[in-house]
Formats: sequence, structure tokens, C-alpha cells
Amino acid sequence: MSLTQEMSEFLQKGRAKNVKALVQQAIDEGMDPKIILNEGLLSGMMTIGEKFKNNEVFVPEVLVAARAMNAGLTILEPKLVEVGNEPVGKAVVGTVKGDLHDIGKNLVVMMLKGAGMEIYDIGVDAEPDAFIEKAEEVNADIICMSALLTTTMPNMKNVIDTLQERGLRDKYIVMVGGAPVNDSFAEQIGADYYTPDAATCAETAKAAVTER
Repeated sequence: MSLTQEMSEFLQKGRAKNVKALVQQAIDEGMDPKIILNEGLLSGMMTIGEKFKNNEVFVPEVLVAARAMNAGLTILEPKLVEVGNEPVGKAVVGTVKGDLHDIGKNLVVMMLKGAGMEIYDIGVDAEPDAFIEKAEEVNADIICMSALLTTTMPNMKNVIDTLQERGLRDKYIVMVGGAPVNDSFAEQIGADYYTPDAATCAETAKAAVTER
């Protein structure tokens, strides 16, 4: 088994120490940081994403895998900066105003990182302005909004309306998700995409940015 395959296997099992050691070994052996990222860390995370989508693993397994990925990334990131690795795209992610739920959002953040995106997590109970200001500041490609309460869903529309008012709507891909959200609601408020789970969100986001 190659180093990157081993890395991917350990990552899927959530073995952060092993992942860190293998990333360090690969760097010491002069492996291209982009190969370590794509074939080791991201491929492992995408496999977990697929399994999660098919109900073969559940939230706890995803969380430990993501922790292992982040452990590897802490060692790898300085090297990626050196070689000028460009992220696939940039996404601003948050739970809308009035909503304090963050597990779904955190899963989305991990899956998007796993898809090679640069993430700006603005947390929970986020005002429309917070999404827009962060997106403008970092020159984001995507705005991802999460809601778990039906009462907070209208706040997704507020973000889109504010983008319209400021003449910025076409600048961003707007994605929405969360338990009460569905396709017809996304269409109604003028979002670009609705995805039912974090793994699909990552795939859709990657495809949407690549197509732009």
C-alpha cells in the first residue's frame, strides 16, 4: 500500500496520530504536498463523505475522520503555501440568524474542506450582513446557509434579498440546506442550490465552482 493510501485508510478510521506521522513521513521523503493533500487526505475524506451519504457511517465517524484530516492539514498547510496550492474555491458558511444549531454546519465545513475548498465559518445566529461582508472581504465564490428551525428559514431569503439590493446576487453561488429546507423552498427564495446532506453539498459546490 502506498503512503497516501495508508494515510487515506487511517484518516477514515479517525486515527489522527497515524495520519500526522504519515504526512510528516511523506514530506520528509520529498513527496509533492499537492499529492499528499489530494491522494491522501482529501481522497480519504471524500470516501467518508460517500459512506455517510449511503448511511454506511454516521456523524461520529465523520467527526473523527475530520479531526484526523485537520491533524494532517496542520502539518501540510505550510508546505502547500510554499508550493502555492490554490484552493478549488472559497466558501462562506454559517447558520442563519435566530438559529443556534451547528452540527450540520460543522459537517458541511468539514466536507467542503475535504473537497479542497477554503472555508470561512461565520458561526451560528449570523446576520445577513455577516454573510455578505465576509464574502466580499475574502472574495468568496459561494455563500452556504444552514437552518434547522422552520422559523429561521425566512432569514435565508433575507440574505438573498440583501444581495439583490446591493447588486451582488450574481457574484455568488448561494447554497442552502438543513432539515426543514427542500428544493421548492430553495427555488422560492432564489437560491442556486439545495442539497440534502453535507457530502452532496461538497460535491455540488465543487462542481458549481468548476463550471463557473
